[in-house]
Amino acid sequence: MRLATDAESPFAAFGLPGRPGTDAFWAAARTPASIPVDDGWLSLFLWRGSGAVLDFESWSPPVPLCQWEGTDCWYAEVPVPARLRVTYRVLVGDVAHADPFNPAGAGADRSLAATPDAPPQPHWPDLGADDVPPLPRTRIRWSSDRLGGRRTVRVHPVGGGGPVVLLLDGDDWLYLHPAVVAFDAAAAAGEMPPVTLVLVPAKDREAEFACRPALWEALRDELLPLVGDCGVPADLDRLVVAGQSLGGLSALYAALEFPELVSRIACQSGSFWWSPGAQALPDPLAGPVGGAIADRLRRGVDLSRLRCAFDVGEHERPMLPHCELTETLTERAGATVRVSRSASGHDRAGWRHALLRDVAWALG
Repeated sequence: MRLATDAESPFAAFGLPGRPGTDAFWAAARTPASIPVDDGWLSLFLWRGSGAVLDFESWSPPVPLCQWEGTDCWYAEVPVPARLRVTYRVLVGDVAHADPFNPAGAGADRSLAATPDAPPQPHWPDLGADDVPPLPRTRIRWSSDRLGGRRTVRVHPVGGGGPVVLLLDGDDWLYLHPAVVAFDAAAAAGEMPPVTLVLVPAKDREAEFACRPALWEALRDELLPLVGDCGVPADLDRLVVAGQSLGGLSALYAALEFPELVSRIACQSGSFWWSPGAQALPDPLAGPVGGAIADRLRRGVDLSRLRCAFDVGEHERPMLPHCELTETLTERAGATVRVSRSASGHDRAGWRHALLRDVAWALG
């Protein structure tokens, strides 16, 4: 889609004056810039240099950028639905880059875009591609007999420490999205009780987060005793598990099969389509609604001790039937359930606010 333009300022509608390719134009460039169209937005993205492609996480197919009249300005005007926050990167050949005109980054080679009507995400700072999030000083070298291999687990007391919050996919919350900073800010604002973050990295997500006991036996018997001995105040009796996608599936599986360990979970975009063999299908989400977890819930279980917060992106259309059925069956099993929808697709950019809010809610 192209708007009517003039030769000197073709992107004036987006608030960008001047002729593309000039130093003055690039000095003023900020992206994405959005204007309302129909029932959504038209968002302008820019790249300076050679040909490139916008690569969005889960929401859209890749979008090639177009060159403006032989200049070094490459651009795309992308129709975007209302209420969307999305991660993207700029691909030049096989090399990924963050958007240099966008101050909101996610690691060294990703950026975050949000439509003007997307709800705010307080407490999460904007980090550029060159910014390094602070790392917790306490780390545990975990060599697991059950899972095999070694991994580094970071531990951080928020507000002095308290109930343990296990963050699955912990490296993403360390290096791409600064969860330590966000939890500290939420606690300082009175929106998060004191907690102890335990950021657990995954080595093989498909194997570890599928509905199998090995991960949870290893956490219970190997990692949590190490956390208790690490010198950081950590209340293991009020454990919260926070997981996304396959991590969300694993969190609810743990509440079903290890209720003495897990009675509070925050689950974003849980992969409740999962059943054995589903990932090998051409469309894994086309199988039985609710997958293996729904089948387990139908066989009867008492979840009256469970506090469970579910969130899923409102743009995740294929996921919604699986999540909606799981939410209903979990509540019928006696759990105290909270349900919400985020302004995102299947994307950690949209899970960030729900993570803080739902962990605080799970703790009551």
